[in-house]
Amino acid sequence: MTDLATALNSAAETVDAELEALLPSAEGSESRLLSAMRYSALAGGKRLRAFLVLSSADLFKVDRRCALRVAAAVELVHTYSLVHDDLPAMDDGTLRRGLPTAHIEFDEATAILSGDALLTLAFEILAEEATHALASVRCELVRSLAAAAGCRGMVAGQTIDLDLENMETDIATITRLQQLKTGALIAFSCESGAILGQAHGHLRRVLHAYAHDLGLAFQIVDDLLDAEGDAAELGKTVGADEEAGKATFVSLMGVDRARMQARMLADQASSHLDPLGDRVEVLRDVARFVIDRRA
Repeated sequence: MTDLATALNSAAETVDAELEALLPSAEGSESRLLSAMRYSALAGGKRLRAFLVLSSADLFKVDRRCALRVAAAVELVHTYSLVHDDLPAMDDGTLRRGLPTAHIEFDEATAILSGDALLTLAFEILAEEATHALASVRCELVRSLAAAAGCRGMVAGQTIDLDLENMETDIATITRLQQLKTGALIAFSCESGAILGQAHGHLRRVLHAYAHDLGLAFQIVDDLLDAEGDAAELGKTVGADEEAGKATFVSLMGVDRARMQARMLADQASSHLDPLGDRVEVLRDVARFVIDRRA
């Protein structure tokens, strides 16, 4: 696990450098918008989704320069979702990655626009020839990320999340919510390497099955950290779900059962990788990391 921590940190540094290069400089009349984009996108974080992009790309011997562009695009979409999730109309968060949220540091309108700009920049990056020589591959990356981020993915999950505030619900609904809100982007991150490598459908389905269970395990641990974690260690507000009256895996299952479920899902995620043999050990390490993390 020490080796994984080193690999995660190294990948995060490389992706941060790629983001630094791809984000526009904060100059000109639109400098406030561009400063807000850079503020949120370069605030650090685990870069787990980017790491999954790079790891899946390595399976298919994809050029690292191409994989880094996709990893950066995923992080831009993820950051946009955090900026918008933190807005007063959504979760009304005040702390993210150890810093004031974008609407606190700037203002609400600038936060909204910076999120919009981060999202659209991600698709601009994917559509450029530097991401892949084949237009068909670039189109599939754009299509798949759009599906993961949009009304059949992350945005749909956020809508369900808002609808369920102060309402009774069940495990099936929460599972569906998190498959969309959290799992869809993780699934794209895992599958993107297969898209870049033009791998056949079976291998892409293997990675999707792994990502499905990994995403649910990740969210259960997120719920556990929200209930039990420390804001200083996590770098974000804790207890927000309970305060908002939101049902979570923890509130419905209890702490002990939720922790057991997360471990079962992580083990199941690893088992999906069996057809790929030993070359996916790093992805198995990620599954273990997800359930053991403290932030």
